[in-house]
Amino acid sequence: MNARSRGARSERSHVGRRVLISLIVAVVLLGGLAAAGSYVWSQFGPAISETFGWTSNDYEGKGKGKTVVVITEGEIGEDIAASLAEAGVVKTSEAFYELLLDQDEEVAFQPGSYQMKLQMSSQAALDALQDPENRMAFTAMIPEGKTVEQTLEIVSAGADIPLKELKQAAKDPAAFGLPEGVESLEGWLFPATYEFESDTTGAQAIQRLVDTQVQVLDELGAPPESREEVLTKASIVQREGGRIEDFPKVARVIENRLASGMLLQMDSTAQYGFGQHEDGNVWSTDEALADDNPWNTYVNEGLPAGPIANPGRDAIAAVLDPPAGDWIYFVAVNLDTGESVFSSTQEEHDAATAQLNEWCLANPGKGC
Repeated sequence: MNARSRGARSERSHVGRRVLISLIVAVVLLGGLAAAGSYVWSQFGPAISETFGWTSNDYEGKGKGKTVVVITEGEIGEDIAASLAEAGVVKTSEAFYELLLDQDEEVAFQPGSYQMKLQMSSQAALDALQDPENRMAFTAMIPEGKTVEQTLEIVSAGADIPLKELKQAAKDPAAFGLPEGVESLEGWLFPATYEFESDTTGAQAIQRLVDTQVQVLDELGAPPESREEVLTKASIVQREGGRIEDFPKVARVIENRLASGMLLQMDSTAQYGFGQHEDGNVWSTDEALADDNPWNTYVNEGLPAGPIANPGRDAIAAVLDPPAGDWIYFVAVNLDTGESVFSSTQEEHDAATAQLNEWCLANPGKGC
């Protein structure tokens, strides 16, 4: 073997290695681009599709199934659009609200409970709300997680009971047989669909909601002496848990934090105490987080002064039987689906919070 032949072989070897390296780099770059493209599409795909007209923010047709939507006194079109989207009647609140803005004359809505379908086009939903046949007489459908104030507005609209009468009756919680020391109806008005008589009084309507909540507590085995505490925890679970399947984990986080002496630091309690609980925003303001009121668990140790909303059966059941687990953090990472990530360390929680920030960036105007 001579030097020339060795040199030629060496050059071919270097060329081969350079080609191989180039191919590897190309594969890596393509893989990176694919991964980046996949990530971008996962975050911004729906918005891109809608912008280019590949998908619509509205359903087609007259819908399927059935549900009940409540319009309360004083609600404007934007409020009604949000309620329809939350109930799954329309695909997005934007589609329905834009339809309202396109009408030649301003649309007037009569307060009350309406029989609706799921996945209706915005036009079909608007037509249904304008049809008197769909208005349900003396019926109130109360969703989980509403406050006393919101619940009374719904009962007033659905049952045709003057709101002033309901508020006056609610001023005396002891009249409804609540445990000694309970100073508010908050948490004690069970969310469900109720049918009332035409002559039902405000006090009678409230009593029925309270009696139903007590019945549920009895069925689930809640100890009578700790029912206010159970409802307080359940109200936090109801407002914080995005999906019913996550309720037990949220209840466990509450128990773990209380047991370790940590501040609960639940945004729902800070927002309630500061009066921001109806804003529909996942983030609390600095003012709300710092305000020293009895419900703010960012400032005060232990549970808030009382319930912050009316919890449903699933939230109460979760509090009474939370699963084993070492989670001390959780955060919603998709506000459309309610998906949350539960963590045991600050590092894990920070990573999950970063996921939420990314989702919010890709979905402006959706509660972030």
